[in-house]
Amino acid sequence: MLPWRHISGLSRTHKPHKPRKSQKSYTLNRSRRLLPALALTVVATAVPTAAEAASSDTVSSGWNNYSCKPSAQHPRPVVLVHGTLGNSVDNWLGFAPYLVKRGYCVFSLDYGQLPLVPFFHGLNKIDKSAEQLSTYVDRVLAATGANKVDMVGHSQGGMMPRYYLKFLGGAPKVNALVGLAPNNHGTTLSGLTKLLDYFPGAGDLIGMVAPGLMDQVAGSDFLKRLNEGGDTVPGVHYTVIATKYDEVATPYRAQFLSGPDVKNVVLQDLCRTDISEHLAIGLTDGLAFHEAVNALDPEHATPTTCESDD
Repeated sequence: MLPWRHISGLSRTHKPHKPRKSQKSYTLNRSRRLLPALALTVVATAVPTAAEAASSDTVSSGWNNYSCKPSAQHPRPVVLVHGTLGNSVDNWLGFAPYLVKRGYCVFSLDYGQLPLVPFFHGLNKIDKSAEQLSTYVDRVLAATGANKVDMVGHSQGGMMPRYYLKFLGGAPKVNALVGLAPNNHGTTLSGLTKLLDYFPGAGDLIGMVAPGLMDQVAGSDFLKRLNEGGDTVPGVHYTVIATKYDEVATPYRAQFLSGPDVKNVVLQDLCRTDISEHLAIGLTDGLAFHEAVNALDPEHATPTTCESDD
């Protein structure tokens, strides 16, 4: 049974009569019951923890190797930015080796950690996470000697760097930002965020426990500030790669950016039979990987087709 079926007031199962609680207590209890259901769905970007002891300092299958020096063919290191509930290893077990195999220096960070929540990150306030990204980019540039990095992010990781570019002085240090299913204009979570209207105080409670979740809801104060005055900043090349079957960053067209140096791509326009949803586009989809590499190296881009899934 789906978890939200147990939310007080939605279940039709008869229960013995209990003394009525105060309105304040009743609202708090309902909010607490909504929290796990909504959080579990919002953070559906979580992936199985295959490397729980790993950190961003771990050299995994050739990436996060700080002795790597970018080549003439790929002169910029690639920084990978995980999604909500992801981490620097699990989110990139497919794509990082894909890049390393093609000669890129690849790095990934952990961000958005909360106290007493190991391995699952991206839950803190997004502006604070962007500060962590800023520090990490400086570290990568210092280690590699490069002047700029390229970035590829999944879900929140494709949107959060835009705060770094716009407000934290990141634009001169970044050549390209590629978002795999980025929630650039927030999410309705296939309509589930509307439940917040029926549970007074639930949004505030979620915001206290995991503020990064509420920052991603369509219409949040964070997103209003991020998108005010335009989606992009000059000097950065933007690519958005989306899937029609996204069930988390919805509606999927809200992922798209507007600006003079933007390319918005829908996987099904490249291959009608691609059925990847929100997780698969970042974890396993070879077409998304191929199109991302095209964005990183447009001079050597090749058409992305159904046969590009290698």
